Amino acid sequence: MCASPVIRKLADVNAPMTDAEWDMRVDLAACYRLVAHFGMDDLFATHISARAPGAAEHFLLNPYGMHFSEITASSLVKVDLDGNIVSDTNHVINPAGFVIHSAIHAARHDAKCVLHTHTVAGMAISTMEEGLKPWFQKATRFHKRTAYHEFEGKAQDLDERERLVRDLGDRNYLVLRNHGLLVCAPSIAQGFKEMYAMEKACKTQLAIMQAGGKIIELSDNLLEHTAQQFESDATVTKDRPSGWPSLLTMLDRINPGYAG
Repeated sequence: MCASPVIRKLADVNAPMTDAEWDMRVDLAACYRLVAHFGMDDLFATHISARAPGAAEHFLLNPYGMHFSEITASSLVKVDLDGNIVSDTNHVINPAGFVIHSAIHAARHDAKCVLHTHTVAGMAISTMEEGLKPWFQKATRFHKRTAYHEFEGKAQDLDERERLVRDLGDRNYLVLRNHGLLVCAPSIAQGFKEMYAMEKACKTQLAIMQAGGKIIELSDNLLEHTAQQFESDATVTKDRPSGWPSLLTMLDRINPGYAG
């Protein structure tokens, strides 16, 4: 049997929190609530993580058992790559979330934020051999930029991390076969934007398949051109994409309290 992670709390977790970490916590808590608002949550399952500022080996995760719509900046749990809880908290984390997110944060230092979802559309596409298809404008951003990782059971075995990282490579979009979706991003705001786009691409593909009409296939050159256009847009706005402040304003109106 493969080893599962053992989550421990370190004795000395009283290091002062920096302003940068608090700001990240606020954005991450907001992201959790936005994911819930847009119907991309799965009760208490799935995770969104963010690398803690100034500590490459630490990242923030949701407390296990708390609904995404209730996550606050102070409730987020900081852990290290060995599974130790390094923040002052009474909360615990889901071992499956640790396995997936620790693997990526250890290998991909450019990935400041990692989002993983179990949506109906995402899980449906994950079961299809052809995967995510670039049949329309919003889906072209994923053309030849999406990786696939085969299903190995619940992601609780530490030895799966090596294969997960190998399959992801340097790509930012991952379909976990028979499981769900995953996105890597240089910021929380960009991560939410990319996951929202990936989710909509999955929904639209399912709608196209259900319609049953003849699909207009785009040329490889046009697909690559459009994908590069999306990448150029992301490079310009990667730290705080346009629209993020507006999303926070909406959240302040419909579900405030995430900054607590």
